Amino acid sequence: MTGARHLVVSDIDDTLTGDAQALYDLTRILAEHRETVRFALNSSRPSASVDKTIETEFPPDFEADACITAMGTEIRIDGALLEDWEDRFRGWPRDEIFRIVEAEGHQPHAPEFQTRYKASFAVPRGGPQDHVREILAKTGADYRLIASGEDDFDIIPSLAGKDNAAIFLAGFLGISNERLIVAGDSQNDLAMFQVASRAIAVGNARPELLDAMPVNTSYRATRNHAAGVLEGLRHFGVIQD
Repeated sequence: MTGARHLVVSDIDDTLTGDAQALYDLTRILAEHRETVRFALNSSRPSASVDKTIETEFPPDFEADACITAMGTEIRIDGALLEDWEDRFRGWPRDEIFRIVEAEGHQPHAPEFQTRYKASFAVPRGGPQDHVREILAKTGADYRLIASGEDDFDIIPSLAGKDNAAIFLAGFLGISNERLIVAGDSQNDLAMFQVASRAIAVGNARPELLDAMPVNTSYRATRNHAAGVLEGLRHFGVIQD
């Protein structure tokens, strides 16, 4: 897994998915550049849910070099979890945090979107989210909050996250942060944009990401979904064809 010049880490939903032909074209070209470019998926959804998407929406021969799932709390290579990554979250008080937020009357996301190190709820923006932040802050618990969309509200350990997982993966693969490129479409991808050397916002990216992403290191693609990712990789010179 060494020798690659770049690591590309991409969100899945609405970043890669949404245009089947564009996704096929991107994965085919990445496969042709496998010796110099490593490609990893990075999703807020747990691994089982991501696996189903790969099976149903990606080309049959697609194979990622790694999968980061559950909002950066899980990293898998060749189907196996990296225990060195997961070990840093041992003992996280997930059940206590879950009970606190649920007691405020907020609806948990479906069970398939909950994991040992991620508690996910529907908490409306504004006052409700601010109130939950205040309550959790008083507990002194270790946590990190990621809000996106109208009410998506994920709670994870402070050392986790799409950003921290991407950096860890780059180091694990022997690729410097200076050669880490990320792609996304929504606010829960913003943390990745803030730590990567270069970032790609696909053409259909939401204003919440476009308005906050770093100006000097981010590229706003004109094309949507996977076609936008490929456009960005060509813009940065990672893919030359």
